[in-house]
Amino acid sequence: MSGAEQLAMPENTIEQVELLTSVNDAHGGVTVNIEQPMDSGVFAPLLKASISQWRNQEKKGVWLKLPIEHANLVESAVKEGFRYHHAEPNYLMLVYWIPETADTLPANASHRVGIGAFVMNSKREVLVVQEKNGIFKGTGVWKFPTGVVDEGEDICAAAIREVKEETGIETEFVEVLAFR
Repeated sequence: MSGAEQLAMPENTIEQVELLTSVNDAHGGVTVNIEQPMDSGVFAPLLKASISQWRNQEKKGVWLKLPIEHANLVESAVKEGFRYHHAEPNYLMLVYWIPETADTLPANASHRVGIGAFVMNSKREVLVVQEKNGIFKGTGVWKFPTGVVDEGEDICAAAIREVKEETGIETEFVEVLAFR
């Protein structure tokens, strides 16, 4: 074949692009756990292509778990917009928020405070909901509105906020029924 001759792909051919292996989470995001050694020159384009795919799939948060032996990939991830979330003795967790909306990925904490709101109206009817996300999604289970208290947020304000977010209903905080 001479230098002027080229192999052309037919117009209707789709080129397969390799992506990072990920697992969908219960909140519309993905988790990537890098387990095999990888050169940063190979990782960077895989990460870029994967983010593009996740954006097309309308994913939200990306959690990238890098074991300590894969620290060579941190710079490539940070250049793509990832930020540090937390570190443990044997891994580093980086996160990336895809949508052009406020980042709702939870901050790392030494603990997490959850609330469940018991709401009763003047007719003594109790408010229950079905989850749109989470482990009870699509199961037909009815439950109290629940959620996680944001860092620095008052627990009473969190209960009111979670009910409003999940149901659109304005409530008034009266008392703590239980704490565990």
